Amino acid sequence: MNFISQIAWNSDGLIPAIAQDAISNKVLMMAWMNEEALQATVIEQRAVYWSRSRNKLWRKGEQSGNIQRLVGLHLDCDNDTILLKVVQKGGVACHTGRESCFFKILQDNNNWIAADEVIRNPEEMYR
Repeated sequence: MNFISQIAWNSDGLIPAIAQDAISNKVLMMAWMNEEALQATVIEQRAVYWSRSRNKLWRKGEQSGNIQRLVGLHLDCDNDTILLKVVQKGGVACHTGRESCFFKILQDNNNWIAADEVIRNPEEMYR
């Protein structure tokens, strides 16, 4: 896979990967990929990330069922960030049960508040 050699991996061998809804263009989440995760994403046509906390591949939705089907893959101008255009199964990308991980907004330049509602109870997704 020649495209792998064109990636500007960080010192840990990772690249940030942003998942964006292919229909609404809403940014859903950010995670990390290593070479193996990127190859698996292309081969399986679904989002596969590298879990830094578990130190292993993480197929999005493997526990929750909230799979991200790959529609398109983009590389930024510096070759150091991946953008995945995805179809989000179940409408939930965040482990908190929300559509997007970016659900907090700054209020009055002082406090972060949750602006999006919980769509699915996290306890139902992660048993």
